[in-house]
Amino acid sequence: MKIKAKFNIALYEPEIPQNTGNIVRLCACTGSNLFLIGKLGFSLADKYLKRAGLDYWDNVEIIKCDTLDELISKYHNSTFYYLTTKSKNLYTSVNFKEGDFLVFGPETRGLPEDILLKNKDCAITIPMQDGQRSLNLSNSVSIVLYEAIRQNGVY
Repeated sequence: MKIKAKFNIALYEPEIPQNTGNIVRLCACTGSNLFLIGKLGFSLADKYLKRAGLDYWDNVEIIKCDTLDELISKYHNSTFYYLTTKSKNLYTSVNFKEGDFLVFGPETRGLPEDILLKNKDCAITIPMQDGQRSLNLSNSVSIVLYEAIRQNGVY
């Protein structure tokens, strides 16, 4: 099977190189673009980042942006979805379309409150058991990205 639709993954200030490396591999396997926004918690030359991404680096378009506003301004005709534990809107209730952006926050603190308040209609969540803080970032990206792909058809 070949994946038909193409999506955009945006990591806002990611902190853990292994998660970003895993997401590089996921983007390569799904034909998705990867946007790295703001201050990174690691160097792009980090050995753990490279190891987690294996030999998939050349198969992914990776774009670095200084701010989320810069990214939104450049792709103002696209829809942005903001993943958070602070929303009641389930990711499965969204009708994803090719070109959408899935925006994920840093592992230890998530997306800033001001970003979520400004975009509350597009803030979505993955359901979890009460009392749990959050899922692993690379797992979360996989869950939502594959739902978007499923909705848009795989052939």
